[in-house]
Amino acid sequence: MSSQAFDDEAHERWGDTDAYKESARRTKNYSAEDFALANKRAAEIVQDFIDAISSGLSAESEQAALVAEAHRQHITDWYYTCTYDIHVGLAHMYVADERFKNNYDSQYPSLAQYVHDAIIANAVNNS
Repeated sequence: MSSQAFDDEAHERWGDTDAYKESARRTKNYSAEDFALANKRAAEIVQDFIDAISSGLSAESEQAALVAEAHRQHITDWYYTCTYDIHVGLAHMYVADERFKNNYDSQYPSLAQYVHDAIIANAVNNS
């Protein structure tokens, strides 16, 4: 799927939401360097999830919760206010949408489920 197709799908699915509008407003003036920095941090967070799962830490562990919170905060810092409810919705999408699931699982077996479970546990602990 092309970048434009992803953009079109996102607009169709979430274009009327406050989060989508906030993200569009905030990112419209991002430079290539800004996007590179945001993507670098996102990759670091994924690596932190991989480090946690590969160390045998439970998705409900304190370390996994810290990574889940860093993930939520990263979205808030760069794109839109990511509430715990929104974060839980993203977690569900990471396992329900094969594109997201395959992306995570291609980096480490069962990573999508682990990220999902860590986000859910973090939200429960902060609600």
